[in-house]
Formats: sequence, structure tokens, C-alpha cells
Amino acid sequence: MKDLGFEPSLVTYNTVIKLLCDNFRYKQALEMLDTMRKNGCQPNAISYHFFFACMEKPRDILTLFYKMIGSGIRPSMDTYVMLVRKFGRWGFLRPVFLVWEKMEELGSSPDASAYNALIDALVEKGLLDLARKYDEEMLTKGLSSRPRKELETTLEVTGESPGG
Repeated sequence: MKDLGFEPSLVTYNTVIKLLCDNFRYKQALEMLDTMRKNGCQPNAISYHFFFACMEKPRDILTLFYKMIGSGIRPSMDTYVMLVRKFGRWGFLRPVFLVWEKMEELGSSPDASAYNALIDALVEKGLLDLARKYDEEMLTKGLSSRPRKELETTLEVTGESPGG
């Protein structure tokens, strides 16, 4: 590519990082992040999403998450949701709350997807009172909660019935 006079773009680097991560070649993918920076191309949150999607150790994910933030890359809401869901599926609540706290610390306001991911993780662990607390917090912010039988929440429908 360079021999033909083309400089790699963010998309080019991200494509290579994704392929490396998909093949569990994290060391080489991390080297690609360094190469990007050296060549004047700043990674973005998506550059890190490929790692987070494939990595399987919570400690490694959190370490990379903090390095991402330390390098000046601000996580997107998709980053937070991805990590909360992943840690929640694995049943690890400590990392869930570490990500949640970092989101708040960085001034991001959780959206409905983030709340629902957190509530799902809490319900999965049987922490229904805490899940209700976040469900109520979500509703007070005007965000739509998903109906959950565990919390005895239902979808409220207002207005007239069809044909009526």
C-alpha cells in the first residue's frame, strides 16, 4: 500500500486490528496501535472495541480499557454498554461497576441501553432490589425500561385500543 503511495487511514488500521483480534493475535494488534500512533493516526474507541469483543479475561479487558482512557481516547456509550453486557454475561459484577463508575466519572450520562445492560446483569445475579433501584432511576430520567418478569415490570400501554 505504502509502495503505491497510499497512507493507511484509521479505517485501514482498524481493519487490520480487527483481523488480528479475531485471530487472537492481541500482541500484534497492540503493536498495530503503537504503529498507528507513530504514523500520526490516532486510534479511536472502535479500535479498542475489537479487543474488547474478543478478549476473554476481565482483568486484561479492564487494563486495556484504562490504557485507552489514559491515552486520551474517550469511550463511547457503545463501549460502556459492550463492557457492561460482557462482564454481566460472565457474572462479574465488580468489573460492571468499575466500568459504570468510570462512565460517570468521565461525565457520560448512561442511556437506556446502558441501564438495561446493568439491570440485566443485576437480575442475572439475583440482586433484584438493586436492579429495581436502577430501573427506577432510569425511569426518573425519562428513559424507557424493558419489561422484566423478575422485577414485575410490564409494558404500559396508553391510549385507545385499536378500532376503538
